[in-house]
Amino acid sequence: MLTHLALSNFAVVSAHGLPLGPGFTVVTGETGAGKSLLVDALLCLSGARAESGMVRHGAERAELSAEFHLNDAPEALAWLRENELDDGDTCQLRRVIRADGGSKAWINGRAATAAQLGELGGLLLEIHGQHEQQRLLDRRQQLGLLDAFGQCQAEAEAVRTAHRHWLSLKQALDDLQRRGDVGERIDYLQHQVAELRRQPLEPEHIETAVMRHKRQSQSGQLLAACAAAASLLDGEDGTSALALLRAGMAQIARWQDSDAGLAEVHGLLESADVQLKEALSQLRHLQDGIELDPAEIAELDAQLGHWHELARKHRVGLHELQAKCEALDAELEQLRGSGDAAVRLQTELKDAAEAWRAAAAALSARRRDAAERLGQAVSALMDELGMAGGRFVVELEANADATPQAQGGERCEFLVSANPGQPPRALRKVASGGELARISLAIEVATLGLDPTPTMVFDEVDSGIGGAVAEVVGRKLRALGGRCQVLCVTHLAQVASLGHQHLQVAKRIASDSTESQVTALDGEARVREIARMMGGVTLTPQTLAHAEAMLAQAGNP
Repeated sequence: MLTHLALSNFAVVSAHGLPLGPGFTVVTGETGAGKSLLVDALLCLSGARAESGMVRHGAERAELSAEFHLNDAPEALAWLRENELDDGDTCQLRRVIRADGGSKAWINGRAATAAQLGELGGLLLEIHGQHEQQRLLDRRQQLGLLDAFGQCQAEAEAVRTAHRHWLSLKQALDDLQRRGDVGERIDYLQHQVAELRRQPLEPEHIETAVMRHKRQSQSGQLLAACAAAASLLDGEDGTSALALLRAGMAQIARWQDSDAGLAEVHGLLESADVQLKEALSQLRHLQDGIELDPAEIAELDAQLGHWHELARKHRVGLHELQAKCEALDAELEQLRGSGDAAVRLQTELKDAAEAWRAAAAALSARRRDAAERLGQAVSALMDELGMAGGRFVVELEANADATPQAQGGERCEFLVSANPGQPPRALRKVASGGELARISLAIEVATLGLDPTPTMVFDEVDSGIGGAVAEVVGRKLRALGGRCQVLCVTHLAQVASLGHQHLQVAKRIASDSTESQVTALDGEARVREIARMMGGVTLTPQTLAHAEAMLAQAGNP
Protein backbone atom coordinates (compact mmCIF):
# COMPACT_ATOMS: atom_id res chain seq x y z
CA MET A 1 0.00 0.00 0.00
CA LEU A 2 1.20 3.50 -0.86
CA THR A 3 1.61 5.41 2.42
CA HIS A 4 3.38 8.62 1.40
CA LEU A 5 4.07 10.56 -1.78
CA ALA A 6 6.48 13.52 -1.84
CA LEU A 7 7.02 15.95 -4.73
CA SER A 8 9.64 18.67 -5.01
CA ASN A 9 9.93 21.11 -7.95
CA PHE A 10 7.77 18.79 -10.05
CA ALA A 11 5.87 20.76 -12.74
CA VAL A 12 3.93 23.41 -10.78
CA VAL A 13 4.51 21.79 -7.37
CA SER A 14 7.39 23.36 -5.43
CA ALA A 15 7.32 21.01 -2.44
CA HIS A 16 4.62 18.81 -1.03
CA GLY A 17 4.35 15.70 1.11
CA LEU A 18 1.15 13.69 0.93
CA PRO A 19 0.19 10.95 3.43
CA LEU A 20 -2.15 8.31 2.00
CA GLY A 21 -4.31 5.67 3.63
CA PRO A 22 -6.22 2.53 2.69
CA GLY A 23 -9.57 2.36 0.92
CA PHE A 24 -10.88 4.62 -1.84
CA THR A 25 -9.19 8.05 -2.11
CA VAL A 26 -10.56 10.65 -4.54
CA VAL A 27 -8.58 13.57 -5.98
CA THR A 28 -10.52 16.59 -7.22
CA GLY A 29 -9.88 20.18 -8.27
CA GLU A 30 -10.55 22.79 -10.91
CA THR A 31 -9.63 22.05 -14.49
CA GLY A 32 -5.92 22.79 -14.94
CA ALA A 33 -5.20 22.70 -11.21
CA GLY A 34 -2.80 19.80 -11.67
CA LYS A 35 -4.85 16.83 -10.47
CA SER A 36 -3.11 14.45 -12.86
CA LEU A 37 0.33 15.47 -11.57
CA LEU A 38 -0.05 12.87 -8.83
CA VAL A 39 -0.60 10.22 -11.49
CA ASP A 40 2.33 11.54 -13.54
CA ALA A 41 4.57 11.39 -10.47
CA LEU A 42 3.60 7.77 -9.81
CA LEU A 43 4.23 6.92 -13.46
CA CYS A 44 7.75 8.38 -13.20
CA LEU A 45 8.35 6.42 -10.02
CA SER A 46 7.20 3.31 -11.90
CA GLY A 47 9.90 3.70 -14.54
CA ALA A 48 8.11 5.86 -17.14
CA ARG A 49 10.19 8.17 -19.32
CA ALA A 50 11.34 11.29 -17.49
CA GLU A 51 11.43 14.57 -19.41
CA SER A 52 13.04 17.91 -18.62
CA GLY A 53 9.63 19.61 -18.90
CA MET A 54 8.64 17.91 -15.66
CA VAL A 55 11.11 20.09 -13.73
CA ARG A 56 9.60 23.26 -12.26
CA HIS A 57 10.66 26.39 -14.15
CA GLY A 58 13.81 27.87 -12.63
CA ALA A 59 14.73 24.73 -10.66
CA GLU A 60 17.76 22.54 -11.32
CA ARG A 61 15.95 19.28 -10.66
CA ALA A 62 12.72 17.68 -9.55
CA GLU A 63 12.63 15.05 -6.81
CA LEU A 64 9.94 12.40 -6.33
CA SER A 65 9.63 9.76 -3.65
CA ALA A 66 7.02 7.23 -2.62
CA GLU A 67 6.87 4.96 0.40
CA PHE A 68 5.01 1.65 0.53
CA HIS A 69 4.07 -0.89 3.18
CA LEU A 70 4.60 -4.38 1.75
CA ASN A 71 2.27 -6.39 3.98
CA ASP A 72 -0.17 -6.62 1.05
CA ALA A 73 2.50 -6.96 -1.67
CA PRO A 74 4.22 -10.37 -1.27
CA GLU A 75 5.34 -10.45 -4.93
CA ALA A 76 7.01 -7.04 -4.60
CA LEU A 77 8.75 -8.16 -1.40
CA ALA A 78 9.96 -11.32 -3.12
CA TRP A 79 11.30 -9.23 -6.04
CA LEU A 80 13.18 -6.95 -3.66
CA ARG A 81 14.76 -9.91 -1.88
CA GLU A 82 15.71 -11.56 -5.16
CA ASN A 83 17.44 -8.36 -6.29
CA GLU A 84 18.98 -7.74 -2.84
CA LEU A 85 17.15 -4.42 -2.49
CA ASP A 86 14.86 -5.30 0.43
CA ASP A 87 14.70 -3.28 3.64
CA GLY A 88 12.21 -4.93 5.96
CA ASP A 89 8.49 -4.69 5.22
CA THR A 90 8.67 -1.18 3.73
CA CYS A 91 9.93 0.16 0.42
CA GLN A 92 10.94 3.61 -0.80
CA LEU A 93 11.17 4.59 -4.45
CA ARG A 94 13.01 7.81 -5.26
CA ARG A 95 13.74 9.54 -8.55
CA VAL A 96 15.57 12.76 -9.42
CA ILE A 97 14.92 14.41 -12.80
CA ARG A 98 17.42 17.06 -13.89
CA ALA A 99 16.54 20.12 -15.95
CA ASP A 100 18.79 18.83 -18.74
CA GLY A 101 16.60 15.73 -19.07
CA GLY A 102 18.79 13.22 -17.22
CA SER A 103 17.49 11.24 -14.27
CA LYS A 104 18.60 8.91 -11.47
CA ALA A 105 16.61 6.41 -9.45
CA TRP A 106 16.94 4.66 -6.10
CA ILE A 107 15.16 1.74 -4.45
CA ASN A 108 15.50 1.70 -0.67
CA GLY A 109 18.43 4.11 -0.95
CA ARG A 110 20.34 1.99 -3.47
CA ALA A 111 20.89 3.04 -7.07
CA ALA A 112 18.48 1.42 -9.54
CA THR A 113 17.71 1.55 -13.25
CA ALA A 114 14.50 2.76 -14.84
CA ALA A 115 13.89 -0.85 -15.91
CA GLN A 116 14.10 -2.00 -12.29
CA LEU A 117 11.68 0.76 -11.27
CA GLY A 118 9.33 -0.50 -13.98
CA GLU A 119 9.51 -4.11 -12.78
CA LEU A 120 8.95 -3.21 -9.14
CA GLY A 121 6.40 -0.50 -9.92
CA GLY A 122 4.30 -3.03 -11.84
CA LEU A 123 4.10 -5.13 -8.66
CA LEU A 124 3.14 -2.16 -6.47
CA LEU A 125 0.89 -0.04 -8.70
CA GLU A 126 -1.62 -0.50 -11.50
CA ILE A 127 -2.30 2.80 -13.26
CA HIS A 128 -5.32 3.31 -15.54
CA GLY A 129 -5.15 6.41 -17.69
CA GLN A 130 -7.85 8.39 -19.45
CA HIS A 131 -7.39 6.37 -22.65
CA GLU A 132 -7.14 2.95 -21.03
CA GLN A 133 -9.99 1.72 -23.23
CA GLN A 134 -7.66 1.81 -26.24
CA ARG A 135 -5.69 -1.05 -24.72
CA LEU A 136 -8.86 -3.13 -24.69
CA LEU A 137 -9.11 -2.90 -28.48
CA ASP A 138 -5.95 -4.97 -28.92
CA ARG A 139 -6.91 -8.63 -29.38
CA ARG A 140 -3.74 -9.80 -27.66
CA GLN A 141 -4.63 -7.69 -24.62
CA GLN A 142 -8.15 -9.08 -24.73
CA LEU A 143 -6.84 -12.65 -24.50
CA GLY A 144 -4.56 -11.72 -21.61
CA LEU A 145 -7.45 -10.02 -19.83
CA LEU A 146 -9.65 -13.09 -20.33
CA ASP A 147 -6.93 -15.33 -18.87
CA ALA A 148 -6.60 -13.01 -15.88
CA PHE A 149 -10.38 -12.99 -15.34
CA GLY A 150 -10.56 -16.79 -15.56
CA GLN A 151 -7.41 -17.18 -13.42
CA CYS A 152 -5.91 -19.32 -16.19
CA GLN A 153 -2.32 -18.37 -15.41
CA ALA A 154 -1.23 -21.91 -14.55
CA GLU A 155 -2.78 -23.39 -17.69
CA ALA A 156 -1.42 -20.56 -19.86
CA GLU A 157 2.10 -21.08 -18.47
CA ALA A 158 1.81 -24.82 -19.15
CA VAL A 159 0.95 -24.02 -22.77
CA ARG A 160 3.89 -21.61 -23.09
CA THR A 161 6.25 -24.19 -21.58
CA ALA A 162 5.01 -26.90 -23.95
CA HIS A 163 5.36 -24.52 -26.88
CA ARG A 164 8.95 -23.62 -25.94
CA HIS A 165 9.86 -27.31 -25.75
CA TRP A 166 8.20 -28.04 -29.10
CA LEU A 167 9.89 -25.04 -30.70
CA SER A 168 13.36 -26.03 -29.45
CA LEU A 169 12.92 -29.53 -30.92
CA LYS A 170 11.68 -28.12 -34.21
CA GLN A 171 14.66 -25.80 -34.49
CA ALA A 172 17.05 -28.68 -33.73
CA LEU A 173 15.41 -30.82 -36.41
CA ASP A 174 15.47 -27.94 -38.91
CA ASP A 175 19.16 -27.38 -38.23
CA LEU A 176 19.84 -31.07 -38.78
CA GLN A 177 17.87 -31.18 -42.00
CA ARG A 178 19.53 -28.04 -43.35
CA ARG A 179 22.82 -29.89 -43.36
CA GLY A 180 21.53 -32.08 -46.18
CA ASP A 181 23.84 -34.94 -47.28
CA VAL A 182 26.59 -35.14 -44.69
CA GLY A 183 28.49 -37.95 -46.43
CA GLU A 184 31.14 -35.66 -47.87
CA ARG A 185 31.65 -33.98 -44.53
CA ILE A 186 32.01 -37.38 -42.83
CA ASP A 187 34.65 -38.47 -45.37
CA TYR A 188 36.54 -35.22 -44.89
CA LEU A 189 36.48 -35.50 -41.10
CA GLN A 190 37.55 -39.14 -41.18
CA HIS A 191 40.59 -38.18 -43.25
CA GLN A 192 41.47 -35.29 -40.94
CA VAL A 193 41.13 -37.34 -37.77
CA ALA A 194 43.14 -40.23 -39.19
CA GLU A 195 45.89 -37.85 -40.26
CA LEU A 196 46.06 -36.30 -36.81
CA ARG A 197 46.00 -39.61 -34.99
CA ARG A 198 49.04 -40.84 -36.92
CA GLN A 199 51.09 -38.46 -34.77
CA PRO A 200 51.47 -38.42 -30.97
CA LEU A 201 49.58 -35.26 -30.02
CA GLU A 202 49.83 -35.15 -26.22
CA PRO A 203 51.13 -31.68 -25.22
CA GLU A 204 53.64 -33.28 -22.81
CA HIS A 205 55.07 -35.48 -25.58
CA ILE A 206 55.40 -32.50 -27.91
CA GLU A 207 57.12 -30.42 -25.20
CA THR A 208 59.64 -33.21 -24.52
CA ALA A 209 60.45 -33.54 -28.21
CA VAL A 210 60.95 -29.79 -28.57
CA MET A 211 63.38 -29.76 -25.63
CA ARG A 212 65.30 -32.80 -27.02
CA HIS A 213 65.57 -31.15 -30.42
CA LYS A 214 66.86 -27.97 -28.85
CA ARG A 215 69.49 -29.90 -26.87
CA GLN A 216 70.63 -31.96 -29.90
CA SER A 217 70.82 -28.84 -32.05
CA GLN A 218 73.13 -27.28 -29.48
CA SER A 219 75.25 -30.41 -28.77
CA GLY A 220 78.15 -29.33 -31.00
CA GLN A 221 78.33 -25.89 -29.41
CA LEU A 222 78.07 -27.42 -25.91
CA LEU A 223 80.95 -29.82 -26.59
CA ALA A 224 83.13 -27.02 -27.92
CA ALA A 225 82.29 -24.81 -24.95
CA CYS A 226 83.09 -27.59 -22.46
CA ALA A 227 86.42 -28.36 -24.17
CA ALA A 228 87.44 -24.70 -24.18
CA ALA A 229 86.54 -24.32 -20.53
CA ALA A 230 88.49 -27.47 -19.57
CA SER A 231 91.56 -26.22 -21.47
CA LEU A 232 91.44 -22.89 -19.63
CA LEU A 233 91.13 -24.62 -16.28
CA ASP A 234 93.80 -27.32 -16.81
CA GLY A 235 95.65 -26.89 -20.12
CA GLU A 236 99.09 -28.16 -21.03
CA ASP A 237 100.75 -24.84 -21.89
CA GLY A 238 101.32 -23.76 -18.30
CA THR A 239 98.87 -20.85 -18.44
CA SER A 240 95.77 -22.73 -17.22
CA ALA A 241 93.98 -21.63 -14.12
CA LEU A 242 95.20 -24.60 -12.09
CA ALA A 243 98.85 -24.13 -13.17
CA LEU A 244 98.83 -20.45 -12.31
CA LEU A 245 97.08 -21.12 -9.01
CA ARG A 246 99.67 -23.73 -7.99
CA ALA A 247 102.54 -21.37 -8.97
CA GLY A 248 101.10 -18.72 -6.73
CA MET A 249 100.69 -21.20 -3.90
CA ALA A 250 104.37 -22.20 -4.22
CA GLN A 251 105.52 -18.58 -3.94
CA ILE A 252 103.46 -17.96 -0.83
CA ALA A 253 104.49 -21.30 0.73
CA ARG A 254 108.13 -20.16 0.82
CA TRP A 255 107.29 -17.07 2.86
CA GLN A 256 104.31 -18.07 4.96
CA ASP A 257 106.49 -18.73 8.01
CA SER A 258 107.57 -15.10 7.91
CA ASP A 259 104.07 -13.71 8.15
CA ALA A 260 101.04 -15.35 9.74
CA GLY A 261 98.77 -13.59 7.22
CA LEU A 262 100.41 -15.42 4.33
CA ALA A 263 99.54 -18.75 5.96
CA GLU A 264 95.85 -17.77 5.85
CA VAL A 265 96.15 -16.75 2.19
CA HIS A 266 97.84 -20.08 1.43
CA GLY A 267 94.92 -21.91 3.05
CA LEU A 268 92.40 -20.02 0.88
CA LEU A 269 94.36 -20.87 -2.26
CA GLU A 270 94.37 -24.54 -1.25
CA SER A 271 90.58 -24.38 -0.94
CA ALA A 272 90.35 -22.73 -4.38
CA ASP A 273 92.52 -25.52 -5.78
CA VAL A 274 90.09 -28.11 -4.42
CA GLN A 275 87.06 -26.19 -5.86
CA LEU A 276 88.68 -25.88 -9.29
CA LYS A 277 89.46 -29.56 -9.39
CA GLU A 278 85.82 -30.38 -8.45
CA ALA A 279 84.49 -28.01 -11.10
CA LEU A 280 86.82 -29.53 -13.69
CA SER A 281 85.63 -33.03 -12.75
CA GLN A 282 81.95 -32.09 -13.16
CA LEU A 283 82.68 -30.34 -16.44
CA ARG A 284 84.36 -33.44 -17.89
CA HIS A 285 81.46 -35.58 -16.64
CA LEU A 286 78.96 -33.34 -18.42
CA GLN A 287 81.13 -33.36 -21.51
CA ASP A 288 81.12 -37.16 -21.55
CA GLY A 289 77.30 -37.15 -21.28
CA ILE A 290 76.73 -34.99 -24.37
CA GLU A 291 76.00 -37.20 -27.35
CA LEU A 292 76.06 -35.74 -30.78
CA ASP A 293 73.59 -37.95 -32.70
CA PRO A 294 72.88 -36.75 -36.25
CA ALA A 295 70.32 -39.52 -36.73
CA GLU A 296 68.26 -38.36 -33.73
CA ILE A 297 68.42 -34.76 -34.92
CA ALA A 298 67.08 -35.83 -38.31
CA GLU A 299 64.29 -37.84 -36.67
CA LEU A 300 63.28 -34.94 -34.42
CA ASP A 301 63.39 -32.50 -37.35
CA ALA A 302 60.98 -34.71 -39.26
CA GLN A 303 58.62 -35.08 -36.28
CA LEU A 304 58.54 -31.36 -35.58
CA GLY A 305 57.95 -30.72 -39.26
CA HIS A 306 54.84 -32.94 -39.19
CA TRP A 307 53.49 -31.14 -36.12
CA HIS A 308 54.08 -27.67 -37.54
CA GLU A 309 52.41 -28.66 -40.82
CA LEU A 310 49.32 -29.93 -38.98
CA ALA A 311 49.23 -26.82 -36.78
CA ARG A 312 49.29 -24.53 -39.84
CA LYS A 313 46.65 -26.62 -41.57
CA HIS A 314 44.23 -26.46 -38.65
CA ARG A 315 45.27 -22.96 -37.56
CA VAL A 316 46.11 -23.90 -33.98
CA GLY A 317 49.23 -24.01 -31.83
CA LEU A 318 51.35 -27.15 -31.44
CA HIS A 319 49.96 -27.79 -27.98
CA GLU A 320 46.34 -27.42 -29.24
CA LEU A 321 46.55 -30.24 -31.79
CA GLN A 322 45.15 -32.87 -29.43
CA ALA A 323 42.12 -30.67 -28.56
CA LYS A 324 41.52 -30.03 -32.26
CA CYS A 325 41.59 -33.73 -32.99
CA GLU A 326 39.08 -34.40 -30.22
CA ALA A 327 36.75 -31.65 -31.52
CA LEU A 328 36.82 -33.06 -35.07
CA ASP A 329 36.22 -36.54 -33.72
CA ALA A 330 33.20 -35.32 -31.72
CA GLU A 331 31.71 -33.67 -34.81
CA LEU A 332 32.33 -36.87 -36.77
CA GLU A 333 30.47 -38.94 -34.19
CA GLN A 334 27.60 -36.46 -34.20
CA LEU A 335 27.29 -36.61 -37.98
CA ARG A 336 27.48 -40.40 -38.00
CA GLY A 337 24.48 -40.40 -35.68
CA SER A 338 22.58 -37.66 -37.51
CA GLY A 339 20.27 -40.15 -39.19
CA ASP A 340 19.30 -41.69 -35.86
CA ALA A 341 19.08 -38.19 -34.34
CA ALA A 342 16.64 -37.07 -37.03
CA VAL A 343 14.36 -40.04 -36.35
CA ARG A 344 14.59 -39.41 -32.60
CA LEU A 345 13.86 -35.70 -32.99
CA GLN A 346 10.85 -36.39 -35.21
CA THR A 347 9.44 -38.73 -32.57
CA GLU A 348 10.11 -36.25 -29.78
CA LEU A 349 8.61 -33.42 -31.85
CA LYS A 350 5.43 -35.41 -32.36
CA ASP A 351 5.22 -36.16 -28.63
CA ALA A 352 5.84 -32.49 -27.81
CA ALA A 353 3.02 -31.44 -30.15
CA GLU A 354 0.68 -33.90 -28.41
CA ALA A 355 1.72 -32.51 -25.02
CA TRP A 356 1.04 -28.97 -26.28
CA ARG A 357 -2.39 -29.99 -27.59
CA ALA A 358 -3.28 -31.50 -24.22
CA ALA A 359 -2.17 -28.33 -22.40
CA ALA A 360 -3.98 -26.13 -24.94
CA ALA A 361 -7.17 -28.15 -24.55
CA ALA A 362 -7.09 -27.65 -20.76
CA LEU A 363 -6.53 -23.91 -21.28
CA SER A 364 -9.33 -23.72 -23.86
CA ALA A 365 -11.79 -25.29 -21.42
CA ARG A 366 -10.91 -22.71 -18.76
CA ARG A 367 -11.17 -19.93 -21.32
CA ARG A 368 -14.62 -21.02 -22.51
CA ASP A 369 -15.91 -20.99 -18.96
CA ALA A 370 -14.25 -17.61 -18.28
CA ALA A 371 -15.62 -16.18 -21.54
CA GLU A 372 -19.18 -17.02 -20.55
CA ARG A 373 -18.78 -15.60 -17.03
CA LEU A 374 -17.07 -12.43 -18.26
CA GLY A 375 -19.79 -11.88 -20.87
CA GLN A 376 -22.49 -12.18 -18.21
CA ALA A 377 -20.65 -9.92 -15.76
CA VAL A 378 -19.99 -7.14 -18.29
CA SER A 379 -23.53 -7.36 -19.71
CA ALA A 380 -24.94 -6.88 -16.20
CA LEU A 381 -22.66 -3.88 -15.64
CA MET A 382 -23.74 -2.38 -18.98
CA ASP A 383 -27.31 -2.35 -17.64
CA GLU A 384 -26.11 -0.52 -14.53
CA LEU A 385 -24.09 1.94 -16.64
CA GLY A 386 -27.11 3.13 -18.61
CA MET A 387 -26.93 0.70 -21.54
CA ALA A 388 -30.01 -1.37 -20.73
CA GLY A 389 -30.45 -4.33 -22.99
CA GLY A 390 -26.84 -4.20 -24.17
CA ARG A 391 -24.94 -7.44 -24.49
CA PHE A 392 -21.26 -8.30 -24.24
CA VAL A 393 -19.87 -11.49 -25.77
CA VAL A 394 -16.39 -12.98 -25.64
CA GLU A 395 -15.83 -14.94 -28.84
CA LEU A 396 -13.14 -17.61 -29.03
CA GLU A 397 -11.98 -18.59 -32.50
CA ALA A 398 -9.67 -21.55 -33.17
CA ASN A 399 -6.37 -20.70 -34.82
CA ALA A 400 -6.30 -21.31 -38.56
CA ASP A 401 -2.78 -22.70 -38.17
CA ALA A 402 -2.84 -25.99 -36.27
CA THR A 403 0.83 -25.80 -35.28
CA PRO A 404 1.52 -25.08 -31.60
CA GLN A 405 1.30 -21.40 -30.64
CA ALA A 406 2.55 -19.73 -27.48
CA GLN A 407 -0.84 -18.17 -26.66
CA GLY A 408 -2.80 -21.41 -27.05
CA GLY A 409 -5.16 -22.85 -29.61
CA GLU A 410 -7.51 -19.90 -30.11
CA ARG A 411 -7.81 -16.17 -30.54
CA CYS A 412 -10.11 -13.90 -28.59
CA GLU A 413 -12.43 -11.13 -29.76
CA PHE A 414 -14.63 -8.90 -27.58
CA LEU A 415 -18.03 -8.35 -29.20
CA VAL A 416 -20.70 -5.92 -28.05
CA SER A 417 -24.27 -5.00 -28.85
CA ALA A 418 -25.01 -1.59 -27.37
CA ASN A 419 -28.79 -1.75 -27.98
CA PRO A 420 -31.37 -4.53 -27.83
CA GLY A 421 -31.95 -6.33 -31.09
CA GLN A 422 -28.60 -5.42 -32.60
CA PRO A 423 -26.09 -8.20 -33.39
CA PRO A 424 -22.85 -8.08 -31.43
CA ARG A 425 -19.97 -6.43 -33.27
CA ALA A 426 -16.25 -6.33 -32.57
CA LEU A 427 -15.47 -3.86 -29.79
CA ARG A 428 -12.72 -2.34 -31.96
CA LYS A 429 -15.38 -1.46 -34.56
CA VAL A 430 -17.80 0.29 -32.21
CA ALA A 431 -18.19 3.81 -33.63
CA SER A 432 -19.54 5.77 -30.66
CA GLY A 433 -16.82 7.09 -28.38
CA GLY A 434 -19.24 7.43 -25.49
CA GLU A 435 -20.41 3.85 -25.84
CA LEU A 436 -16.85 2.65 -26.11
CA ALA A 437 -15.94 4.50 -22.90
CA ARG A 438 -18.84 2.94 -20.99
CA ILE A 439 -18.20 -0.55 -22.31
CA SER A 440 -14.52 -0.25 -21.53
CA LEU A 441 -15.32 0.92 -18.02
CA ALA A 442 -17.68 -2.02 -17.58
CA ILE A 443 -14.95 -4.42 -18.68
CA GLU A 444 -12.45 -2.77 -16.34
CA VAL A 445 -14.81 -2.91 -13.37
CA ALA A 446 -15.66 -6.54 -14.08
CA THR A 447 -12.01 -7.53 -14.25
CA LEU A 448 -10.49 -5.28 -11.59
CA GLY A 449 -9.00 -6.80 -8.49
CA LEU A 450 -8.05 -10.06 -10.18
CA ASP A 451 -4.31 -9.58 -9.64
CA PRO A 452 -2.32 -9.06 -6.45
CA THR A 453 -1.41 -5.42 -7.19
CA PRO A 454 -2.12 -3.62 -3.87
CA THR A 455 -2.65 -0.09 -5.24
CA MET A 456 -4.78 0.95 -8.23
CA VAL A 457 -4.71 4.45 -9.67
CA PHE A 458 -7.38 5.88 -12.02
CA ASP A 459 -6.97 9.10 -13.95
CA GLU A 460 -10.45 10.32 -14.95
CA VAL A 461 -11.67 6.96 -16.22
CA ASP A 462 -15.18 8.25 -15.47
CA SER A 463 -14.86 10.85 -18.23
CA GLY A 464 -17.95 11.08 -20.43
CA ILE A 465 -20.51 9.79 -17.93
CA GLY A 466 -22.71 11.41 -15.32
CA GLY A 467 -25.90 11.17 -13.30
CA ALA A 468 -26.93 7.80 -11.93
CA VAL A 469 -24.26 6.06 -14.00
CA ALA A 470 -21.59 8.12 -12.28
CA GLU A 471 -22.89 7.02 -8.89
CA VAL A 472 -22.73 3.39 -9.98
CA VAL A 473 -19.13 3.87 -11.07
CA GLY A 474 -18.31 5.50 -7.74
CA ARG A 475 -19.87 2.63 -5.80
CA LYS A 476 -17.91 0.10 -7.85
CA LEU A 477 -14.68 1.94 -7.11
CA ARG A 478 -15.57 2.23 -3.41
CA ALA A 479 -16.24 -1.52 -3.30
CA LEU A 480 -12.91 -2.12 -4.97
CA GLY A 481 -11.35 0.06 -2.26
CA GLY A 482 -12.49 -2.53 0.25
CA ARG A 483 -10.14 -5.07 -1.41
CA CYS A 484 -7.16 -2.86 -2.22
CA GLN A 485 -6.02 0.76 -2.12
CA VAL A 486 -7.68 2.88 -4.83
CA LEU A 487 -6.74 6.42 -5.92
CA CYS A 488 -9.02 8.12 -8.44
CA VAL A 489 -8.71 11.51 -10.11
CA THR A 490 -12.28 12.55 -10.86
CA HIS A 491 -14.38 15.54 -11.91
CA LEU A 492 -17.69 13.96 -10.88
CA ALA A 493 -19.32 14.84 -7.56
CA GLN A 494 -21.13 11.47 -7.52
CA VAL A 495 -17.78 9.66 -7.56
CA ALA A 496 -15.99 12.10 -5.23
CA SER A 497 -18.69 11.80 -2.56
CA LEU A 498 -18.09 8.05 -2.30
CA GLY A 499 -14.38 8.26 -1.46
CA HIS A 500 -13.16 7.19 1.95
CA GLN A 501 -10.66 10.07 1.77
CA HIS A 502 -10.81 13.24 -0.29
CA LEU A 503 -7.82 15.24 -1.61
CA GLN A 504 -8.22 18.61 -3.31
CA VAL A 505 -5.66 20.02 -5.75
CA ALA A 506 -5.75 23.82 -6.02
CA LYS A 507 -3.60 26.24 -7.96
CA ARG A 508 -2.19 29.26 -6.09
CA ILE A 509 -0.69 32.33 -7.79
CA ALA A 510 1.76 34.39 -5.76
CA SER A 511 3.65 37.27 -7.42
CA ASP A 512 4.78 35.83 -10.75
CA SER A 513 4.81 32.19 -9.58
CA THR A 514 2.13 29.54 -9.96
CA GLU A 515 1.97 26.58 -7.63
CA SER A 516 -0.36 23.60 -7.06
CA GLN A 517 -1.08 22.42 -3.54
CA VAL A 518 -2.84 19.29 -2.30
CA THR A 519 -5.11 19.46 0.75
CA ALA A 520 -6.92 16.67 2.59
CA LEU A 521 -10.59 17.62 2.97
CA ASP A 522 -13.14 16.65 5.57
CA GLY A 523 -16.16 18.18 7.24
CA GLU A 524 -17.34 21.51 5.85
CA ALA A 525 -14.41 21.82 3.43
CA ARG A 526 -15.39 18.58 1.75
CA VAL A 527 -19.03 19.59 1.56
CA ARG A 528 -18.06 22.82 -0.20
CA GLU A 529 -15.82 20.96 -2.70
CA ILE A 530 -18.62 18.50 -3.57
CA ALA A 531 -21.01 21.44 -3.94
CA ARG A 532 -18.53 23.25 -6.21
CA MET A 533 -18.29 20.18 -8.41
CA MET A 534 -22.08 20.12 -8.75
CA GLY A 535 -23.01 23.78 -8.86
CA GLY A 536 -20.09 25.82 -10.15
CA VAL A 537 -18.58 28.95 -8.61
CA THR A 538 -21.64 30.19 -6.67
CA LEU A 539 -22.50 27.85 -3.83
CA THR A 540 -26.19 28.03 -2.94
CA PRO A 541 -27.80 26.58 0.16
CA GLN A 542 -29.45 24.04 -2.11
CA THR A 543 -26.15 22.76 -3.59
CA LEU A 544 -24.55 22.65 -0.15
CA ALA A 545 -27.50 20.68 1.22
CA HIS A 546 -27.35 18.34 -1.75
CA ALA A 547 -23.60 17.82 -1.20
CA GLU A 548 -24.22 17.02 2.50
CA ALA A 549 -26.89 14.54 1.52
CA MET A 550 -24.63 12.83 -1.01
CA LEU A 551 -21.85 12.44 1.54
CA ALA A 552 -24.27 11.17 4.17
CA GLN A 553 -25.77 8.67 1.73
CA ALA A 554 -22.26 7.42 0.92
CA GLY A 555 -21.57 6.94 4.63
CA ASN A 556 -19.09 9.83 4.81
CA PRO A 557 -19.89 12.18 7.73
